[in-house]
Amino acid sequence: MNVDTMRNIDHYAGVPLTFIGTIIKKTIQFFAPPKKIKPKNVLLIELSEMGSAIIVDPAMRKLKANIEGELFFVIFSKNKVSLQLLETVKEENIFTIDESSILNLALSAIEFLKWCRKNKIDSAIDLELFSRFTALLTATCGAVNCVGFHAFHNEGLYRGDFLTRKVAYNPHQHIAKNFISLVDALLTDEVQLPYTKRIIPDDEIVIAKATISDEEKQDVLAIISQTYEGFDREKNPIILVNSNASDLLPQRRWDKENYGDVIKMILTYNSDAIILLTGAPAEKDGAQLLTDYVSDKRCVNFAGAVKFLQLPALYSVSKFMLTNDSGPAHFASITDMHTFVLFGPETPALYSSLGPTTPIYAGMACSPCVSASNHRKTPCTDNQCIKIITPEWVFNTLKPKLDELNS
Repeated sequence: MNVDTMRNIDHYAGVPLTFIGTIIKKTIQFFAPPKKIKPKNVLLIELSEMGSAIIVDPAMRKLKANIEGELFFVIFSKNKVSLQLLETVKEENIFTIDESSILNLALSAIEFLKWCRKNKIDSAIDLELFSRFTALLTATCGAVNCVGFHAFHNEGLYRGDFLTRKVAYNPHQHIAKNFISLVDALLTDEVQLPYTKRIIPDDEIVIAKATISDEEKQDVLAIISQTYEGFDREKNPIILVNSNASDLLPQRRWDKENYGDVIKMILTYNSDAIILLTGAPAEKDGAQLLTDYVSDKRCVNFAGAVKFLQLPALYSVSKFMLTNDSGPAHFASITDMHTFVLFGPETPALYSSLGPTTPIYAGMACSPCVSASNHRKTPCTDNQCIKIITPEWVFNTLKPKLDELNS
């Protein structure tokens, strides 16, 4: 299903279902109030964003260290692999929902309810900001403790009233700290309204680093050697460019010609550097258009050349990456590679990578134009927030990293 279809289903089916579900749940709780229990088997719900599965990792590690039971996760099937990069959640504790069709979505949801009872889920944290579907999963998974973001008096999306511990989403601090506040709300014995009333310091959202063996690095270097004839690791610094943005928010896309012009500047500035255009196998044709535009043998179409779980090894042997605001910026954060990230309709203040990174952001009067309150759907058809960023601006921003290669 495409993104708009899923949004429409979430709205037209989700609103009445969450309304009816709230009435049913409140009625049941009136006659049989739930017992207070200490969190043991905790489920985290985050379906649609691969990058969020990385950003939430500091919160998951804190939760894992403070419960006696198990950590569980539910995610769309196409995004599951993002959880395998750091392996914070056991493979057998991950449930995937098939979003390929309405029927498969419904069948997966039914299986999910059985899976939750089998694993004795007692607590659930809804990490989503704007999904009625995840609100329904939270309400029906059997958890006694239900934590998530609540609109309170804000003009937000209606998601029913299923939460036992309501957290106020803070649109002025990084989403990683918002995730920590959800964990704090579950772990505290103090009743608060809203949760969580404390300062969350930056050192609580430090991302874990992937463990990458020399063998994994050598495997990736061998693939690069096969792709670029005459590759010399000591002579040819590897620079990555990810020019693809997901369909979830097409306003994030920067023109391929702009990427091409920056690449040409890099190759001119450093005569030994090679550029690898990264992406999924399905993005190979788009990467080829950029390769043809640059028309230099040192600019290589590398989309689909390595498997997803080989990305950390690729990042670890590369000098830096230029990318739009999308998953790869967050995948790279589990390594020490520096990223330069183009931001347009969203802000790095909330969604910047947790690794070594430099955001490139114009900060126009209309930016950011997507948020939890508008379902991340903007009316903008002329994304000047990203168009205003010139190739010269980007090149001058990353030039100090190029100078380091020559020092």
